[in-house]
Amino acid sequence: MSRIYIPLLLLFLFVIEGIGYDFIPNAMLQQGWLLVAHWAFIFIILMGLFYDLEKTYYSILAAIIIGLMRDVIYTDIIGVYMFAYGLVIYFIHGVRKVLHANFFVTLLLVIVGVILVDSGVSFAYYSIGINKMLFTDYLFSRLLPTLGFNILVFCLLYPIFKNRLLTWSENRFSNK
Repeated sequence: MSRIYIPLLLLFLFVIEGIGYDFIPNAMLQQGWLLVAHWAFIFIILMGLFYDLEKTYYSILAAIIIGLMRDVIYTDIIGVYMFAYGLVIYFIHGVRKVLHANFFVTLLLVIVGVILVDSGVSFAYYSIGINKMLFTDYLFSRLLPTLGFNILVFCLLYPIFKNRLLTWSENRFSNK
């Protein structure tokens, strides 16, 4: 039964990303800030750190699927988020072998992951000609607000799901 929890949680987080903008104060939006919710991506980072083993790649598969869903539903170009999510989670999956996964390391990996995904997607859109935002404008009106917004979500998700993911991992992989 616990095998169904992770896909359902990912789907739930993906869906509420779309309605999460309704909860952003108007004062933030009137200042010209662009906030991008990466809540499912943050959960996938937690999944990569606390659920996957060294030789399992469920988080990378989840990143590719959620990235593809984001591309299909929210963007016009297929594959940008899918590639960015998959590549960054692959990087984090490799880094977890070197670093001990505690709160601060996980926070650092979330910060690096959100920066890599958001700037990579923005660079891809800039290269194609869809995004015409200068780097300084992008940094102060999109990247930093997005980073702050997603760090708040991480601080909510981490205490709720860290131990649950460890338990689900132990239950799932203890027979192997």
